[in-house]
Amino acid sequence: MARNASLSGFPEWLPEERLVEQHVLDTLRRTFELHGFSSIETRAVETVGQLLRKGEIDKEVYGLSRLQDDDGNAAAAKDDPNALALHFDLTVPFARYVVENAGYLSFPFRRYQIQKVWRGERPQEGRAREFTQADIDVVADGVLPFRYDVELALVIAEALSALPIPAFKLRINNRKLAEGFYRGIGLTDTAGVLRSIDKLEKIGAERVAELLKNELGATDEQAAKALALASIRTEDTSFVEAVRALGVTDELMEEGLNELEQVIAAAVKSAPGSVVADLSIARGLDYYTGTVYETVLVGHEQLGSICSGGRYDALASKGNRKFPGVGLSIGVTRLVARILSQEFAKASRSVPTAVLVTLADENSWSEAQEVATALRARGISTEVAAKADKFGKQIKYADKRGIPYVWFTDEDGTHQVKDIRSGYQVAADPTTWMPPAEDLVPQITLA
Repeated sequence: MARNASLSGFPEWLPEERLVEQHVLDTLRRTFELHGFSSIETRAVETVGQLLRKGEIDKEVYGLSRLQDDDGNAAAAKDDPNALALHFDLTVPFARYVVENAGYLSFPFRRYQIQKVWRGERPQEGRAREFTQADIDVVADGVLPFRYDVELALVIAEALSALPIPAFKLRINNRKLAEGFYRGIGLTDTAGVLRSIDKLEKIGAERVAELLKNELGATDEQAAKALALASIRTEDTSFVEAVRALGVTDELMEEGLNELEQVIAAAVKSAPGSVVADLSIARGLDYYTGTVYETVLVGHEQLGSICSGGRYDALASKGNRKFPGVGLSIGVTRLVARILSQEFAKASRSVPTAVLVTLADENSWSEAQEVATALRARGISTEVAAKADKFGKQIKYADKRGIPYVWFTDEDGTHQVKDIRSGYQVAADPTTWMPPAEDLVPQITLA
């Protein structure tokens, strides 16, 4: 159903496809607000210095320049921290937003944000250059209680469960656990090990072992231990015993084990069968410091993660003030593209219009507008025919548009409404008539 965009990597939806996307967005918005998250928007543009200060993502950033600027080029923009670029995610701009508005916010600050982001990646299934993300975060001033790591897992599980998608797996790990384990086996470049392990699903265990040995100086035994940790996956808290069975001791590892155990215990209780402790999850960005999350659709794992995030303790700061946070981001465009291509859901009609008011003749347009106004006043989406064609032609227009009801006004001023799907026609009053609830707005029907 979803068409290929004429400009690769920049998808555009047909009206009925857009209705599915709006359903996804409205469902997420409603869930986030039920949990007390406030909506914000940040600007689309940040400075290069702000965007590139954490993680290795410079190759993905779109720089911004004016066409009439003769001396600007991509290389110069990368080297100029004050040059402007489009944001590649919503977390880094949010960190800047918190720092700049700290005096006006009440902490812990709970926010959700649904916006477009841009990345200069090679377009392929599940990856676009312009796409919509839906983020939730909780940020504190000073100390963020660990309980929020647990809460966000529950919110995301609830939000995803409400969407027209297949079963999902929320895969959770803890970077303290991983870093402590690597430190315990003698691998000091823990960030490097995490980046290598993060490639496990793409290149396989053998190639990751080569990276660990050739680039990080790991021994065969150390590489084997690191991969053994990454192979642990459980749908309950039994991962704790599995980790300890590897015979590694480290204080940071124990802290991470305890935190992950709390998250998994609560999440499994809330969303049984949808949550797994997966110790291969690392997340490539450097700013994550504790709990990390990734989510895949069961049977569609090749699509990649549809929702990811984690705890970050040092991304935002202002002088001596620290603003630790935890958050998750849902790839809305990736999800919607898969929903449409696999027909997991579709809209019951392609337009919001429920009623077309016909014209008996060209002089009846004003009267038809009065009928439409009365219907709209009660929340019924209504159009008025543009021309006084034969009624059969006006009905055909409504059918082509997907409008379920056609309204007629007789010469004596009485009214009738016809359900053109069934042919059933009844007398009606524009001040009291209502369509069935399922016809009032387009419905998203599940396969």
